[in-house]
Amino acid sequence: MEFACHVYILTNDYNTVLYTGVTSDLYYRIIEHRDKVYPGFTSKYNVHKLVYYEEFEDISEAIAREKQIKAGSRQKKLGLINKMNPNWEDLWKKKYKYITE
Repeated sequence: MEFACHVYILTNDYNTVLYTGVTSDLYYRIIEHRDKVYPGFTSKYNVHKLVYYEEFEDISEAIAREKQIKAGSRQKKLGLINKMNPNWEDLWKKKYKYITE
């Protein structure tokens, strides 16, 4: 099964700021966040560490899930992150290790 779309949550180095997004190319989208390609929330608050993601085959499903996560409380987002990534490691480095070496 090929997953073309991702919903993701990013944080800053101190794990104090959360950002939820959706993309059809997670690898390059995270690079854009890290390189501050676009001015805005993630650039202003140095949000670049991937701490949570979900994979989808269909962009409409991914967008619906993004809206659901964004509508949820901070506690719900923390619960998602802690279940998938209890140590709050940068999952981008793990997921794309073969590309970044």
